[in-house]
Amino acid sequence: MIQTLSILFVFVLFHSAILGKAFHIYSPSSKENTLWIVKATPKGESLKLEVAEKVKFDFSGRVITAHPSKPLLYITATGGDPGKVPGAVVFLNKDGSYQKHQNINFNDGACYLSLDRENRHILGVSYGNGRLNVYPLDDNGIPGKAVTTIDEGKREAHCILLPPDGKNVYIPYVKGNLAILQYAYDGNTGKITALKPKEAKPPLGSGPRHMAYHPTLPMVYFSNEQGIGLSSYRRETDGQLKVEQDISILPPGMSKIGLSASDLLITPDGKFLFAGLRGHKQDFDRISRYKTLEDGKAEFLGLTEADKTPWGLTLSPDGKFLLVSATTGASLTAYRISKEGELKKVASLAWDPRMSDLVTR
Repeated sequence: MIQTLSILFVFVLFHSAILGKAFHIYSPSSKENTLWIVKATPKGESLKLEVAEKVKFDFSGRVITAHPSKPLLYITATGGDPGKVPGAVVFLNKDGSYQKHQNINFNDGACYLSLDRENRHILGVSYGNGRLNVYPLDDNGIPGKAVTTIDEGKREAHCILLPPDGKNVYIPYVKGNLAILQYAYDGNTGKITALKPKEAKPPLGSGPRHMAYHPTLPMVYFSNEQGIGLSSYRRETDGQLKVEQDISILPPGMSKIGLSASDLLITPDGKFLFAGLRGHKQDFDRISRYKTLEDGKAEFLGLTEADKTPWGLTLSPDGKFLLVSATTGASLTAYRISKEGELKKVASLAWDPRMSDLVTR
């Protein structure tokens, strides 16, 4: 009997090691006004994706972020009436399944949402009018009325993500509104104060879209929507950004027309960066891969084929898999990340077109 139990125990341990720990992927669908909840189960080097649930909303959500410590998701529409832009706080059960949601209103539509480092506020930027809003969170994680609204008179803001120390805010603008604006941030009050100079002056034609911070070095990276590549900036002690690299990744002689970069993320250990490359009018949809060097600069590794129009990127909770949404291809794709930063496609799931933002937990 003891021998049988020992064998069973070893089998369970071995089986668990092979399968790994399951997690969930969450993404709003503006087509169906739903939240897709996808269960992802690791199986060795692969991943099994299956739809666990679809939650119905009464608004068209597109942007999502997750609370770092509470079982909460925040979802918003990208536009709407000022002060009445629809959104929701989604409450999850301990196993990651849906429990309930509470409708809320935001000042402006947002193309990006994130929380500050002490989880006291949620910040959003609007692509349509370029405004930045800071909303306080109560003890339950529910946003209140905005305590700060910044309007620089520039459209096409695209990201809001605070650095590891939480002391600054950098807002990238793309296309004709090319800029990176720099501010000091007070996490206690949500107050934002412009730095002097306020403009980081990104390289002409770069179009900084999304950003990622190195976890230990004072480096900030931007995906270049129009430049089709990556920019690296060193963050000085006073919060100012100093450009160090402007990397172009297209093959020699290839036109940028009909191409644009999308999301950007960095692995938790800071070793690798991944960005989406969208082939709107060219058959050139890719994931660009970079490694970080000892000085924090980035080195281009290569391109991996992706489904049509890769838009949103996120990592599995253990950092071993890259998850990519393709808005035209209407798919969710999982890639295994190798020790060398290469990507191997291991799973795919069909879902609604135009689904872009996604988070895991």
